[in-house]
Amino acid sequence: MSSGTSSGSSLGTRSSRSEDDLDLQAQMERRRKRRKESNRESARRSRLRKQQHLDDLTSQVKQLKDQNKQLSMALNITSQNLVAVQAQNSVLQTQKMELDSRLGALTEIICYMNTITSTGAYAPTNPAMANNITSTSSYDLLGASSSWNQQPIDLYQCF
Repeated sequence: MSSGTSSGSSLGTRSSRSEDDLDLQAQMERRRKRRKESNRESARRSRLRKQQHLDDLTSQVKQLKDQNKQLSMALNITSQNLVAVQAQNSVLQTQKMELDSRLGALTEIICYMNTITSTGAYAPTNPAMANNITSTSSYDLLGASSSWNQQPIDLYQCF
């Protein structure tokens, strides 16, 4: 009996070891399956995040292209306005130069008239008019008589 007991106990030990091994293998298999499932879920979430990021970038590209288009149109309009303003400025500068020239000529005329009026030294270019000069009359530059009894015009440009 002792041999049966010993062989029974060794069979019992073997069977408990193989059961433990099977339990351990089953547990490892469950862990491996859970790990695989967890990895699949993690990969799925990663793909979703990646797709969301790609969608966000695509949206941002579209938005930036639209903004770029608007800025380009605004730049074109501003450039056209610049050309128009530069042309207008050129015209105004030409007009200013013409007006400055006229003002200078008028200033010289007024200074000349002041000199004539204050000194009384007017020598008409038309000799026939020389007989018509009186002390109360004055003449314009073209020799026309006028009764100009005002004081000479004082201009800052006249010295």
